[in-house]
Amino acid sequence: MSMLLLLGSVVSLPTQTGLAHEGPDPIADWNFAPSSEEASLLEARRGPAAQLQGTYRWLEDDAGRALEFGGRDAIAIMATDHNMVADSLPTESFTIAAWVSIDEPREWGGLLGVIQDNGDAEAGWVLGYDDRHFYLGLATTGADDGNGHMTYLRGESNYALGKYHFVVATYDGRTMSLYVDGKLDASSEEQSGAILYPRTAPFVMGAYRDFNEFHAHQGRIRRMTLYNQVASAEWVAQEFAHDAAIAALPRYLTDPEFEIVVGPYLQNGRTDAMTIMWQTTREASSTIHWGTTAECEQHLPLERSAYVHEGTIGDLTPATQYFYRVESTDSEGTVLRSDVWTFRTAPDDDQPVAFAVLSDTQGNPQVSGKLAEFIWGHRPDFMIHSGDLVDNGENDRHWTEHFFPSLQPLIGRVPFYPVLGNHERNAPNYFEYMSLPAPEYYYTFKQGNAQFFMLDSNRDLDSESEQFRWLETQLAESNATWKFVCHHHPPYSSDENDYGNLWQGNRSTWGDLRARQLVPLYEKYGVDIVWNGHIHSYERTWPIREGRAVTSDAPRYLITGGGGGSLEQAGPTRPFFQNHVRRGHHVVLVAINGTHLEFKAYDLEGRLFDTFTIEKSR
Repeated sequence: MSMLLLLGSVVSLPTQTGLAHEGPDPIADWNFAPSSEEASLLEARRGPAAQLQGTYRWLEDDAGRALEFGGRDAIAIMATDHNMVADSLPTESFTIAAWVSIDEPREWGGLLGVIQDNGDAEAGWVLGYDDRHFYLGLATTGADDGNGHMTYLRGESNYALGKYHFVVATYDGRTMSLYVDGKLDASSEEQSGAILYPRTAPFVMGAYRDFNEFHAHQGRIRRMTLYNQVASAEWVAQEFAHDAAIAALPRYLTDPEFEIVVGPYLQNGRTDAMTIMWQTTREASSTIHWGTTAECEQHLPLERSAYVHEGTIGDLTPATQYFYRVESTDSEGTVLRSDVWTFRTAPDDDQPVAFAVLSDTQGNPQVSGKLAEFIWGHRPDFMIHSGDLVDNGENDRHWTEHFFPSLQPLIGRVPFYPVLGNHERNAPNYFEYMSLPAPEYYYTFKQGNAQFFMLDSNRDLDSESEQFRWLETQLAESNATWKFVCHHHPPYSSDENDYGNLWQGNRSTWGDLRARQLVPLYEKYGVDIVWNGHIHSYERTWPIREGRAVTSDAPRYLITGGGGGSLEQAGPTRPFFQNHVRRGHHVVLVAINGTHLEFKAYDLEGRLFDTFTIEKSR
């Protein structure tokens, strides 16, 4: 007999095979043995049924039936508002018991939950997993700080991709417990009291979903049961032993559908060439079709089969519009064809040029996508990105679900030139996705009569460093009318706490001291603007020379960190270098015509909030 311990008393619980018993029923229990393989409804033995959406399929193995969630858009929705099914939700204590497998890690994977976790507004509960461990997230009345406080209890053991695990999460009003494969994996007493539910939230399975986040599960679920009482460790161990055949099933990973998951997008645009890249879910052989009309009458077969595809079209005419599309074929002969896109080659140095500046897009595709659409509306020739493209460069999905999809309307049509931020973590993903002049972590390029010098400010920048010596040589040799430098960390910043807490004292370095070692080069060789990020706000300095604000003929420092990351703000007083600061998401547009430069900064709603011009004598 299966046993449940509730507040010191022992009661009986049903096994998975039947519901005739002496103890309490689950408040929600779903049937993973549908009458039809075409079923789009996950029926419930108790509680609300779930409407299946996105990519899913029913599977059968030696231990029975399971539901496979395909990731990206897969989800089972019991209610769009949890208040509609309040009778099927726990209020003071609970047990969640599930047999699940994970095919692909997520930073915020979700299996079952009712949650809102938006900034410091936190309420509800969720059973899920991160890159390596299962977790239980919970907010209660006892830990409420006025806006809700969520504890994420993460397990100690690592899950195995493609293998079934029995995961049980419990809460008894005082203690959160997480069990994996019959054993206690973690516990916490940080929460207490009744469950603190949000005003409204969906009740879902197979995803982590709240107001502004959706992380779909990729893997299988074959059991999901929810009780409003608390399981004992003995019950958990017995249930795991009872279904040992499930744990013994061989490892199985979902074969992804063949599709273009990234791109196409543009890199390293020149007067006579353009590099085109994209990624497919399977290794494939590929071809770029291109031309001066939408027929794309010419083609360039790529030399090797790959997941990330890269090809460079050469012998092009400067300042000319071209059309392109890409095509990939997998080993089974399935062919993928992209839409037709356009690009324009770089202009000669006697023609005007326009570009955009964006930074710190991180994990906020709603904001970065809106800014990308705005930038594209102004038809720039290219974009520079001052680092922190993603929140975690080691996480594949931050690239495939955040950065590339949100910027696709822009970077499919204009090339972009990034630098490494601290959030990229120098990860192989960055170097796999980018095709930049060698050695890629620092490089230079020209567009029109402007030259850009792109640096990695995570590395050494002292006068003996590789980048310092390279930069001095490049600046000394440059004959460009306009010289711009871009690196992530700002030499000058008014930020309230990154360089000293200005709300607690008056000591600050007023910027990154490692990056400030480059300032003498900028002043010596006539750099016009230094583009930075890292601080999630906007700041423009006066021209600065020898530690003093001047009116002209000296570098200006521009922090454009409002591409999506959580916003920051300036300190309470104004340092000597500060000209214009603003808290808010934003983008910068620059237009150059000969010796004339126009600068404009726009907020998330497309409203102009800063502008200036520079006139040169040559």
